[in-house]
Formats: sequence, C-alpha cells, structure tokens
Amino acid sequence: MTTPDNWRKSSYSGSGDGNACVEIATAPSHISIRDSKAPTLGTLTFPTTAFTPFLHALKDSTVEE
Repeated sequence: MTTPDNWRKSSYSGSGDGNACVEIATAPSHISIRDSKAPTLGTLTFPTTAFTPFLHALKDSTVEE
C-alpha cells in the first residue's frame, strides 16, 4: 500500500509555522497521518473505517477523570 500525496496540516497545528503538528492524507481505502516535523520517519495508516475509533480512543485517553 502506498501513502497518498495529498498531505495537509491539522487545523489544530497552532499559530506561526505549526511546530506541534500532524499532517493527514486521505485515500478512498485508508487514511494516513505523520509528524510534520519529520515526515520521512514514517506514517500511521488506517483503513478508513478504523480511523474514527482511533480518534475517539485518543480523545478518551486525554480526558482526566
């Protein structure tokens, strides 16, 4: 599987040059994410149906009880 070329920065990357940022790229069958500071180090690629549960798990893990 190849990663798509349509990378875009997260809307949560902050002001300035977006130093604390991830990039996302979508394709019909999968979604890929990578660190914008080191894009050649690797990507995480998920089937499209697994990406939303992944985001929910991340959000749930950051909520303090």
